[in-house]
Amino acid sequence: MVRNKKPPIALGVFAVIATLLFGIGPRTGATTFGLSTDSDVLRLDPVVLAVGPTTAVVAVSLFVIAAISALLAYRARPTPLWVMALFAVLFVTGFLTWAAADSLIPVPGLLVGAVALSVPLIFGALGGVISERVGVVNVAIEGQLLAGAFVSAVVASIVRDPVVGPIAGLAAALVAGVLVALVLAAFSIKYLVDQVIVGVVLNVLVVGLTSFLFAEVLSPNSELLNSPPRFARLPIPLLGEIPIIGPVLFRQTIIVYLMYIAVAVVWFALFKTRWGLRLRAVGEHPQAADTVGINVNRTRFWNVSLAGAIAGLGGAYFTLGSVGAFNKEMTAGAGFIALAAVIFGRWDPIRATLAALLFGFAQNLQGVLSAVGSPVPSQFMLMLPYVVTIFAVAGLVGQVRGPAASGKPYIKS
Repeated sequence: MVRNKKPPIALGVFAVIATLLFGIGPRTGATTFGLSTDSDVLRLDPVVLAVGPTTAVVAVSLFVIAAISALLAYRARPTPLWVMALFAVLFVTGFLTWAAADSLIPVPGLLVGAVALSVPLIFGALGGVISERVGVVNVAIEGQLLAGAFVSAVVASIVRDPVVGPIAGLAAALVAGVLVALVLAAFSIKYLVDQVIVGVVLNVLVVGLTSFLFAEVLSPNSELLNSPPRFARLPIPLLGEIPIIGPVLFRQTIIVYLMYIAVAVVWFALFKTRWGLRLRAVGEHPQAADTVGINVNRTRFWNVSLAGAIAGLGGAYFTLGSVGAFNKEMTAGAGFIALAAVIFGRWDPIRATLAALLFGFAQNLQGVLSAVGSPVPSQFMLMLPYVVTIFAVAGLVGQVRGPAASGKPYIKS
């Protein structure tokens, strides 16, 4: 029997951390969780949780779930995803109740911010899933996101039109992502250069190039080249008025709606179509794929390019859907977090999307807690997204096996 001890150990550690946090730094009062916005048709009353009783119940519940996970591991059974999700919800609820005592937490705003920060991570993770499933390690997601952000800002600023400009910028971001991916594909597939080294070099190249152009070209001409019109929010009638879910999912920009479509299409195509079967065969056993007539290197080349296009769309979100202008190194490591989401999601589009949402939520949480005056040091809050990423990949992912031929060049014998 193979027992995976990582999930119960990680859950146990988090349970101990929560207990120590709530015990060493006890707080009094109550925390109010707002559940509705002014535009909701059905208004939900806010939920008020007393800090002491809530944190006590949460701490006990966390230990119970950790014990259940340990029992499952002892019986060589994996911890179900819903159990981990329940643990995460309870931990976050207890932590927010403790950290925001006597304050108001707007739940829709918290979740909307989490989705906004997750969008580029999800696009990057989808690109990473496709690339690694076909056998190429895509460390260059960071460069693809940054190139998409830079080019989309410049093109949309030049076009200027509030409708055509963002669309043109989105198309340009797609092309920019493809160009970065083509370099990765050419060196790693045709010239057999180590894929990780090529990805790292591409990231450094794109960071240096965009930083230079930002300082020398965009900053002196910001009105002409770095003031792109952004996509307007397009609320979906009726769906956008549902409490909590409506503001989070259905009052978004076209890029977010494209993300929904991309997740569904990539999952369906990867596991339900002939294209997906060929792609996975090339990533698992290229020799066998070659014997049945699949051109391995060509399949890898074009699918890595497709992965770059998807990641480029994620870069466009920084400038056309969120910030509104390009800033130097504005992706801030999002490509590496997206790569972690690929591993945490076990190279599955849906799981990778959920992992990206988790990282986006952790990133948004730091801003919300800072706004309500949390006692948690600001330095720790800045570390929070990366700490969650490390714990998730090292502690919760367990023993997983990526595509067997990922990172290995194929030389036809």
